[in-house]
Amino acid sequence: MMQSHRKQCKRYDVPGDAHCLTFSCFQRQPLLNRDRTRHWMIEAIDRCREKHPFKLWAYVIMPEHVHMVLLPLEGTRVSALLSAMKQSVAKRALYWLREHAPDYLTQLEDLQPNGKRHYRFWQRGGGYDRNLRSVRDVHEKIRYVHENPVRRGLVNQASRWIWSSARAWSTGEDQPLAIDRESVPSLTVLDDHQDSSLMR
Repeated sequence: MMQSHRKQCKRYDVPGDAHCLTFSCFQRQPLLNRDRTRHWMIEAIDRCREKHPFKLWAYVIMPEHVHMVLLPLEGTRVSALLSAMKQSVAKRALYWLREHAPDYLTQLEDLQPNGKRHYRFWQRGGGYDRNLRSVRDVHEKIRYVHENPVRRGLVNQASRWIWSSARAWSTGEDQPLAIDRESVPSLTVLDDHQDSSLMR
């Protein structure tokens, strides 16, 4: 009998390293395609910063996944902040479905190896986590994150996708979520070819 192996996400909480995070909805379903759920995601990120401090440099909420570029502050572990954000959204979404659309829950059923059934909003595993150790990496990932909706054909200009930090970067208005642009290292300050701690 063939066993399925889930790819493990290795995390390296190296002080001073920024991170590019990606986490997806269960079975890549478009569970974030409603404004209601996107607002929950925005609120979860904002609340998480109080409990697990980090500098938020870029984000985008796509219909079935989320990208973030952030710099954890001292004492903050990536696994802890991810867990806090994801659990908050999952609890609110599952509660809403039980109250308003219980039939949809069958699409979120996840049969465990022990035979138990759970309802899952997020895909199993830790998602994608890349340490960013150079200024060049940081700026490339910010651009990559912002261009996601354009590559998918959702908008023709990154700043027109309101569920990302692209508009905040282009206009200076922190809507719908404040970003920490002043802490993003400039390409002119550090050698962008050299790995270097980004936290000062």
